[in-house]
Amino acid sequence: MAKLILSMETTMLKEIPLSKERTTIGRKPHNDIQIDNLAISGEHAVVITILNDSFLEDLGSTNGTFVNGQSIKKHFLQNGDTIELGKYRLKYVAEVPQQTSNADFEKTMILRPGAAQKPAAEPVAPAPATTSLPPSAVEPAFAAHTSTSPGMPAQPPSVAPAAAPAPLLGAIQILSGGNAGKEMELTKTLTTLGKPGVQVAVIARRPHGYFITHVEGASFPVINGKALDAQAHQLVDHDVIELAGVKMEFFLKT
Repeated sequence: MAKLILSMETTMLKEIPLSKERTTIGRKPHNDIQIDNLAISGEHAVVITILNDSFLEDLGSTNGTFVNGQSIKKHFLQNGDTIELGKYRLKYVAEVPQQTSNADFEKTMILRPGAAQKPAAEPVAPAPATTSLPPSAVEPAFAAHTSTSPGMPAQPPSVAPAAAPAPLLGAIQILSGGNAGKEMELTKTLTTLGKPGVQVAVIARRPHGYFITHVEGASFPVINGKALDAQAHQLVDHDVIELAGVKMEFFLKT
């Protein structure tokens, strides 16, 4: 699990695990990370964490949010990044190696349902009749010969359990605007939708489905006529999403 290490000058104050999808930073007491300093706005910034990835977004703070000395509005955090808020520092520490959290992690997600094959076992010479083998080693050979062995009843062959079916691939079809009719397959671990500065959401591809989370904007995305809240929402086949003035449909490809 990733975490933030809060410090001021050379003094470390505390560690904050990013166990929530939204971790708010600000001067007011209701924030997850409260920094009681006049240089910090009441609601200064938010860190959105989805799977192994975290995004930092400035919430229109008075004095701004900086990462590694650069002013940002929205930033994809990487291991070792330092968030600067006035005299305070928040160091982002990702326990998962960064190279596995993007393209490599996406491949893992795709192959996990059983696409990866184990290498074939080396052929084993038949064991002498006097050799004592454990039942698990004898059973496959026995099952293969019971139908032809005289004087013995036929036994049904052992059947390996079927591999779990691969999850269906999700896609988005635009229903309104200049791009109406276009489709986009959701093959990536994270897909960002919307208009920066207006309204942005991210769709996360997880082993058990697709989830949409609000990232930026005063208003939340609308699913089937109902506005979302700050938590991730699982998408189901034929959900209609309204985002940044564009209507689109989520569907699963067969």
